[in-house]
Amino acid sequence: MKLLKLITNTKISLITLCLGGISLGMTEFMMMGVLPDVAKTLSISIPSAGNLISIYALGVIIGAPVMVAVLGKYPPKKVLIGLMITVASGNILFSFAPTYGLLLAARFLVGLPHGAFFGIGAVVASRLADPGSEAKSVSVMFAGLTIANIIGVPLGTFIGHNVSWRISFLLVSVIALITAASIKLWLPVLPSQSETKFSDSLKVFKKPELWIIIGISAIGTGGLFAWISYIAPLMTEVAHFSSNMITPIMVIAGLGMAVGNFIGGRLADKFSPLKTTSYLLLAMIVTLILVALLSHIKIAAILLTFITGALAFAVIAPMQMLMIGAAKGAEMLASSSMQASANTGNALGAFLGGMPIAAYGFTSPQYVGAGLAFGGFLLCMLLTSLFNNRTKLKTAIA
Repeated sequence: MKLLKLITNTKISLITLCLGGISLGMTEFMMMGVLPDVAKTLSISIPSAGNLISIYALGVIIGAPVMVAVLGKYPPKKVLIGLMITVASGNILFSFAPTYGLLLAARFLVGLPHGAFFGIGAVVASRLADPGSEAKSVSVMFAGLTIANIIGVPLGTFIGHNVSWRISFLLVSVIALITAASIKLWLPVLPSQSETKFSDSLKVFKKPELWIIIGISAIGTGGLFAWISYIAPLMTEVAHFSSNMITPIMVIAGLGMAVGNFIGGRLADKFSPLKTTSYLLLAMIVTLILVALLSHIKIAAILLTFITGALAFAVIAPMQMLMIGAAKGAEMLASSSMQASANTGNALGAFLGGMPIAAYGFTSPQYVGAGLAFGGFLLCMLLTSLFNNRTKLKTAIA
């Protein structure tokens, strides 16, 4: 209800950015729900199909800084329209690609605009906001990700199971084109922000704490993607749900993500972003181990799906605040870099999580995910030690 109220009271220009979040959220997460269907169509293994998740993440990692560097000098409205057209084109190619190689190429292409859209979109949303409402405006765009996981991803998964996963990705193309049209119609023309040269923004990466935060995001979020990348076979092969149950299970995961996204921001405001991130990663470690041990029990599998989704998205806001606090003067680049680092976690989680499946089954990715989350927690402890010696930084973001 809070999410619905927020959206209905929002400027229509911000709704256009929310639509972009929906299309990108479906593009990224729908692959997890239809993974068995894609593997069956191509006659490949589940881990091989999982490479389609990893290659998307690689596109995000490369595209986020490169596109901000190349496109940052142009008016944001034109850039955002171009990025959405690229998303639509990549998904159309993916829908019709006849071979595994072309599917990999299409997923890489559609990953390129992801980080740039959110990085530039966040700046645009804050500039469109009324004074004092910048964070609320930015949250509308990111609300698109939770809407995608509650409605879009389950719908695409249902279509993928019962009709064709190719139609599911054509649907995403339609949403991306609608987004591009809505941006053209309703997003005001804003001048590009050229006060800080890109070369000057790069200097922020000389700070060691920035690389530690990137590491926390890249390694820590790997736990999420080791889990969700193989959630469909986990539920069908271990929990023994029918394939028709994958859609409502993805809805439950999406609801958990929406709740976690809301709670994570509140926790980061009440405590410090670093403490919140640390404790959430600890909770993720415990939860992923429980997923591995208890997923053969259907009720436990459903409950843990909600909890894991909530923890996975609760950590996003605190990590974003850590990055913004450490990257004063280069917020756009830092914002897109967070998307790149999070998708490094996507690639690590999907790739490393798939490696032990053949030998140890579909519960093994959860242990890999727990290990990645533990790595993120250790980096939080390193960052805490660094901040303890830097009073200024400690006050600003710890």
